[in-house]
Amino acid sequence: MAIIRLYMTISLDGFVTGPDDGEEAPMGVGGFRLFNWLDLRDAPGPSGQPFAEMMATRAVISGRRTFELAGRWAGDHHDGVPIFVLTHQVPADPPPGSARYVTDVRECAAQARRAAGNHDVMVHGAGAAQALLRAGELDELELHVVPVLLGQGRRLFDNLPAEIVELDLLRTLTTPETTPSHQQVMHLRYRVRHAT
Repeated sequence: MAIIRLYMTISLDGFVTGPDDGEEAPMGVGGFRLFNWLDLRDAPGPSGQPFAEMMATRAVISGRRTFELAGRWAGDHHDGVPIFVLTHQVPADPPPGSARYVTDVRECAAQARRAAGNHDVMVHGAGAAQALLRAGELDELELHVVPVLLGQGRRLFDNLPAEIVELDLLRTLTTPETTPSHQQVMHLRYRVRHAT
């Protein structure tokens, strides 16, 4: 069965965007600092490996806000894989390309798993991650932790219930100390321990 894995870049203080994110500034003030590590995405090593794994996924689940602020990825996140946009309300205009809207989180997860087959499903967006986690449908987290404090913005896990979620560390990849400071990152992969 396909693994549903969150891929998110976060600041050390847990933000996925800077303050005042919106249509005019999708990453908020200073938020693009979180993506300097992607300069090394095509190189072998600790930043190239998780990027290649992310691009090998065969379905994407996105939150509606992330989808919209990313320009709907022009209907193609990567390689034409299906994009399942988790939303509370389906808009009147159809989504572009391989995207489709889904209002039920468990149905969204089921559709994405079917579409991915034996491959993994990529999750983008704080809202989608939280919804999948609450529903017990998020299997793993790949967090790209950037050594910067944004201080304000949109946090990855701001709206979860007051319940403990245990995680098992599966992998740690760190850029070498010789990497320029603005490109340093630690890639942490966790398995979510689901209550039985």
